[in-house]
Amino acid sequence: MSDINDVRKDGGINADSGREDMAERSVELSILLDFYGDVLSDRQREAVRLWCDEDLSLSEISSVCGITRAGVRDRILKSEAILRVLEDKLGLVRRFSDRDHTVRRIIARLESISGEDVSDIISDAKSLLI
Repeated sequence: MSDINDVRKDGGINADSGREDMAERSVELSILLDFYGDVLSDRQREAVRLWCDEDLSLSEISSVCGITRAGVRDRILKSEAILRVLEDKLGLVRRFSDRDHTVRRIIARLESISGEDVSDIISDAKSLLI
């Protein structure tokens, strides 16, 4: 999959783009879409979903959506900007991630306790994880 900012006008990919960075950005955008996707229009949400979750190219998305590759690129970039502004203002993804890490640390500490039966507490803590 190509990073949306790394797609040249001819549809090729800039050679200096790191594949790992592109994958990470796609995952981040997919998570943002999960949290805030309902604020996007149906068209915006679908374009981002196809790019992130279905791993379609801009050309493939343009065929599905019936718009140009440039239109797809623009739609995804605008959608990403909206999603990132929402996360900057609301911080739901950050708070969810922080809570998840805290619960995992608590579970690890409880599992290291010997001599006490903490299995019920561990089960309760694990139920908080999704």
